[in-house]
Amino acid sequence: MIRRFIQSVFGKRAAKPAPARIYPRSEHGIARERISSCALKVTDTLSGAGYAAFLVGGAVRDLLLGRAPKDFDVATNATPEQVRALFRRSRIIGRRFQIVHVMCGRETIEVTTFRASGNGADEDERPTDEHGRILADNVFGTQAEDAARRDFTINALYYDPAREEITDYHGGVADCRARVIRMIGDPATRYREDPVRMLRAVRFAARLEFSVDRATRAPVAELAPLMGNVPRARMFDEALKLLFSGHALRALHQLRAEGLHHGLLPLLDTILDDTTGERFIHAALANTDARIRADKPASPGFLFASLLWPQVLRRWQAAKEAGEHAMPALFAAADEALEAQREALAIPRRFDGMMKEIWALQPRFEQRGGQRPYRLLEHPRFRAGYDFLLLRAEAGEVAAELADWWTRFQDADETERASMLVRDEASKPRRRRRRKKPSGAGAAEDAADIGTDSAAA
Repeated sequence: MIRRFIQSVFGKRAAKPAPARIYPRSEHGIARERISSCALKVTDTLSGAGYAAFLVGGAVRDLLLGRAPKDFDVATNATPEQVRALFRRSRIIGRRFQIVHVMCGRETIEVTTFRASGNGADEDERPTDEHGRILADNVFGTQAEDAARRDFTINALYYDPAREEITDYHGGVADCRARVIRMIGDPATRYREDPVRMLRAVRFAARLEFSVDRATRAPVAELAPLMGNVPRARMFDEALKLLFSGHALRALHQLRAEGLHHGLLPLLDTILDDTTGERFIHAALANTDARIRADKPASPGFLFASLLWPQVLRRWQAAKEAGEHAMPALFAAADEALEAQREALAIPRRFDGMMKEIWALQPRFEQRGGQRPYRLLEHPRFRAGYDFLLLRAEAGEVAAELADWWTRFQDADETERASMLVRDEASKPRRRRRRKKPSGAGAAEDAADIGTDSAAA
């Protein structure tokens, strides 16, 4: 209160910006030719109108590392309205802090105005909750202030395509070269401001194959419980980014090492001592990583069905051992597992149908006699269920022979399929037991019974 009163009388003392280092092209090696034409159009148009315009963040980091950026973001001192006025195919989005999307064909460039600390307050006076999480922090500022707001040094780099120079306020170029994730500012304070930064540190370390700086890592174990204060919808978004990074398996190993899996995916706690379950999840994540790195589609519903399966399987087996029928027990186990995870991760209910169908198909793969294999081939989720079965076989949960049988059956011709059918007790047609008729029962009663049997068959 006293500081705020003094500032109201004498004015806010300006924070001293961090000195910037400028790297010319001869030192960083990034040429304009490696940047998308849409991003160059945006920066050139802004520069031509008299505004500052820089590529920022992940694109600059990836270019330094010799990677091809997936997208390009631009930072400028122009306001959203000024940016919008320069581009016909653009729109302003956001409510708390507006940004501009500029479209060039199928490509979209996100343009943000430099930001600073909120409400004209010093960094330690920004509005926060009781845990230190920032509640309001969205006002325009200078490039130096914008850099100080960013989480890690490697994400606070600004590339000027006109001059082919990198502006670096926090040693991000050196950290890229050293392959280190380092927090800007005091790590404990920055984690309290936004606990999701703990997850981002792990995700970037896994994706880039970097190490996490010791000081950046130190507060994580103590502050990990703050993840419980993050809205569940945002947790789900961060989970998707991590799980579909192409390096999810490495990221989850690191999450366990940091103790963060308790906040992000509590279901992993239940399989730490379950060798089969752990093998299954490893197989599922490795499969997803491989598909993403090969630019193949990957389904969130399928992956979450895989991550939750050890819980479903454990509940299902317990219910069957208690005497419940198999399919009702499976459906009940599925509902229980889904409800249990909603308290932490909030997987949207739109994925429930796909997950339940994949789980419900698994017992049907055991049925290899009569017409049931043919009907299963026609099921719209057959391919997903079959891929799931392959993971179970890889993890040792079911016999490899079962997965091999289905691999051969779906590609075989009709003659070979007929020869592959398994005739066992489960596949034999059931015959109704006929009740003894009271002595003297008429022929009409016998005829009625025969008719009933024929209809049932």
